Amino acid sequence: MYGGVILSVGLVLLLVAGACRQEASQGSSGGEIKLPNPKDTGAMSVEEALSRRRSVREYSDQPLSLQEVSQILWAAQGVTSSRGFRTAPSAGATYPMELYLTASRVTGLSCGLYHYQPDRHSLRLVTESELSRQLAEASLSQSWISAAPANLIIAAVYERTTRRYGQRGIRYVYMEAGHIAENVCLQAEALGLGTVVVGAFDDDAVQKVLQIKEEPLYIMPLGKK
Repeated sequence: MYGGVILSVGLVLLLVAGACRQEASQGSSGGEIKLPNPKDTGAMSVEEALSRRRSVREYSDQPLSLQEVSQILWAAQGVTSSRGFRTAPSAGATYPMELYLTASRVTGLSCGLYHYQPDRHSLRLVTESELSRQLAEASLSQSWISAAPANLIIAAVYERTTRRYGQRGIRYVYMEAGHIAENVCLQAEALGLGTVVVGAFDDDAVQKVLQIKEEPLYIMPLGKK
């Protein structure tokens, strides 16, 4: 029995190690990876995506494609106007959110932590360290975080909104996080992907793992169902 458990754990570690071999990032320049252009039409209606949306905590071993990652990030915070407006509403267009992506199995991306740049629709490499296991440990050991090919982290800079709206701006930031998360849930469903919104984690521990100053609000694992 114990031998079987040890063997299973060993196989998982081998799979993770194999999945996290470093790949040459596509379209990279100075640590920045230009993402494929997102699509603004799809095969699934909004109504169907709404009716099918469920929290998914189990993912296949298949990697995500860079196109899928591009579409998810665009749905979350993509720029959709020459005036800089984005896919999710923001109080006073203050846009307090910063998005980070941990990639473990994304075709065309090295394993590591990336910072989304909405204005250029690109990813900036922060570190090539594989962080999903540490991120899961900082999130009360929720295994789906370490099992997912990628995790989207939604983090806030409250001052961008509170400098205009005072303390009430904090409420607006929380509302915006919800707008973004629902966009991601619906886009994931339309792509045939699974995700779940995770709010149970140690804020300080997540900041330490990611080495960020922004306040983490949501972690969303992403993977094929």
